[in-house]
Amino acid sequence: MKVEEVTLVLSDSMRKIVSVAFPNAKRVIDRFHIQKLAGDAVQEIRVAHRWDALQQSNEEMEECKLSGKTYVPFRFPNGDTRPELLVRSRYLLFKSADKWTERQKERAGILFDEYPDIKVAYGLSHSLRMIFSKNAIKDAARLSMAKWNDKVERAGMKQFNVIAATFYEHYGEILNLYNNRFTNAAAESFNAKIKLFRANLHGVTDKKFFLFRIAKLYGYPH
Repeated sequence: MKVEEVTLVLSDSMRKIVSVAFPNAKRVIDRFHIQKLAGDAVQEIRVAHRWDALQQSNEEMEECKLSGKTYVPFRFPNGDTRPELLVRSRYLLFKSADKWTERQKERAGILFDEYPDIKVAYGLSHSLRMIFSKNAIKDAARLSMAKWNDKVERAGMKQFNVIAATFYEHYGEILNLYNNRFTNAAAESFNAKIKLFRANLHGVTDKKFFLFRIAKLYGYPH
């Protein structure tokens, strides 16, 4: 069987394996791994602000304690304290704005007003997701990626510089997505199921029996 295309993660060792095993196959960087880098960059900024907020809260509590006052934390209109706002915003930053609940919309509005850099980072992450999901032609995607790189440069966020560098280094392999639009989504989903099953068993001692159970549970036909 002739392998024409291989979708892989951002791994030098994986690239070397594919180059040796399938020298004539086109390599495609899985877009979900690029998107994960962007999501992680947003979360890195959020977490940094969270630690600052916790430090500020601790200092305020200490001041109240020394002065004999009862500590009453500031709360935003939605009822969140500053640390709570930053903790509870985690999941909404992974989602598109059109999928937010009303409560998440309110929280996001407060978060972006208080932390404009998180708003910028979220916008960069979201626009990258849109490049992969909406562009159907390689030339259009190439132009969109160039514009996105310009946005990253203007934003001056070091967290996104890694992604921009990844684009530069793997440009052709990322654009190969638009040949057939194959991803590893199905394989990643199956891998997640196996990991969850293994976790529920609290580890595996008999590998053969474990693989037998996996085959019976997830093998085809059902």
